[in-house]
Amino acid sequence: QVQLVESGGGLVQAGGSLRLSCAASGRTFRSYAMGWFRQAPGKEREFVAAIIGGGVITDYADSVKGRFTVSRDNAKNTVYLQMNSLKPEDTAVYYCAAGFNIRTPNYWGQGTQVTVSS
Repeated sequence: QVQLVESGGGLVQAGGSLRLSCAASGRTFRSYAMGWFRQAPGKEREFVAAIIGGGVITDYADSVKGRFTVSRDNAKNTVYLQMNSLKPEDTAVYYCAAGFNIRTPNYWGQGTQVTVSS
């Protein structure tokens, strides 16, 4: 069992930056691919970014490539999402996720709100 707790969301102006953190419990943290998803009001939850294994392999949605960076610290059981050049369309609840296949996660965090004002 893995428990995920996100933090770092908030309100930021367009062009600004935020860093989200996701602290994971459990000894098997390194076994899982970790990722971030988001859900905007009235829209379906969508994939944002993923990091696999030791962090060599990362994957991003086209909408965030070049602006967002996912990283993990296995010693701290934590995964991060650095978000730069934020746009109003990035406004959403951001969820941390873990799984053997990150596109179909086994575990979810409770979500953290990110609001980007224009």
